[in-house]
Amino acid sequence: MIDIKLIRENPEAVKENIRKKFQDEKLVLVDEVAALDKEFREAKTRADALRGDRNRISKEIGKLFGQGLKEEAEAAKQKVKDLEVELQNLEVKETELEGEIRQRMMLIPNIIDPSVPIGKDDSENVEIERFGEPVVPDFEIPYHTDILDALDGLDLDSARNTSGNGFYYLMGDVARLHSSILAYARDFMIGRGFTYFIPPFMIHGSVVNGVMSFAEMQNMMYKIEGEDLYLIGTSEHSMIGRFMGRTVKKENLPYTLTSYSPCFRKEVGAHGIEERGLYRVHQFEKQEMVVVCEPEDSPYWYDQLWKNSVDFFRSLDIPVRTLECCSGDLADLKVKSCDVEAWSPRQKKYFEVGSCSNLGDAQARRLGIRIKGEKGNYFAHTLNNTVVAPPRMLIAFFENNLEADGSVRIPEPLRPYMGGQEKLLPAEQKKNAL
Repeated sequence: MIDIKLIRENPEAVKENIRKKFQDEKLVLVDEVAALDKEFREAKTRADALRGDRNRISKEIGKLFGQGLKEEAEAAKQKVKDLEVELQNLEVKETELEGEIRQRMMLIPNIIDPSVPIGKDDSENVEIERFGEPVVPDFEIPYHTDILDALDGLDLDSARNTSGNGFYYLMGDVARLHSSILAYARDFMIGRGFTYFIPPFMIHGSVVNGVMSFAEMQNMMYKIEGEDLYLIGTSEHSMIGRFMGRTVKKENLPYTLTSYSPCFRKEVGAHGIEERGLYRVHQFEKQEMVVVCEPEDSPYWYDQLWKNSVDFFRSLDIPVRTLECCSGDLADLKVKSCDVEAWSPRQKKYFEVGSCSNLGDAQARRLGIRIKGEKGNYFAHTLNNTVVAPPRMLIAFFENNLEADGSVRIPEPLRPYMGGQEKLLPAEQKKNAL
């Protein structure tokens, strides 16, 4: 949610930002907010004047009675009553107008950073940099579900019976590897000075409305029937919500946090054949990073966050690239965002494994997260980024570490979490080795 002062002082700049995001249907909202805001301020000015008159006349009533001017005193009392009626009507009007304004302001997209490339959708995102040499081995790499099946590590059929499509069982060494990656990610971020959290996995609707747009909520969130609770789609939701309504001290900033959680997503929409198996699921686990900081520091932290993801994947020998999200691909609350994509030697292309976002003061403004400064309070900036989100990350892991004989190399950083194992062996090889 942007500052309404922008609409008061430069509505055309707000409209131009909407055009850059190819959301022309929202242009009318700017004019509607401007008109409602004018009406609101007029009502507020009138209400303030009435309160002044009411207070002044109320003080005079006692004096009039004291002077024996009963008739004038009664007339003054009636005048106060009339002012009270008008004031109550104005206060109702103010509340209604505030609601109308906020409803529209929640739909107006955040002002994007000048560096964001202009484009209609993700097909116009721009590659920034590649890290690591993408390799295509001289043997065929199976689809990831076939690799996991050979390792006796995946059961999709049973999950369909218990839960439906988009769910899975991980088993044996594959399940252990999954947990090991998350444990390594936790320690990796702690090593970079971030404080580790395990947050609530359900949040109230007020938090949901604060951290994301209505369209995102509809497409992502699962609601608990009969309760004001939603299953989180990422721990960012709980972590930012933790600061709701708080005024933080400038000297305590930045807050650099890393959090583990399961994540639950509807994943509304049709998915292609390459999104079978573990690519797009309704339940997964994730290690996240979140920063709450001074407004002037958010560009610095944005760069630190995506670099953390790149360094994490490179430590596991997975080539990655960063991709700048264009204006049309940015969610409405975001100022700037980039995706981290991992190399798929099977597909001979990169695919998304994480997303880094600077949301400016949008979430802080919605949730009331302020910084106590020397010259008054102001809104904080919030950022988030994925450290790692298996099981999708497992696709990149297995494809990039698969050997010709079907075994899977375990990179050194993960070996302590895997009991010293250096390889995962297909079920047939393990059987023959016994």
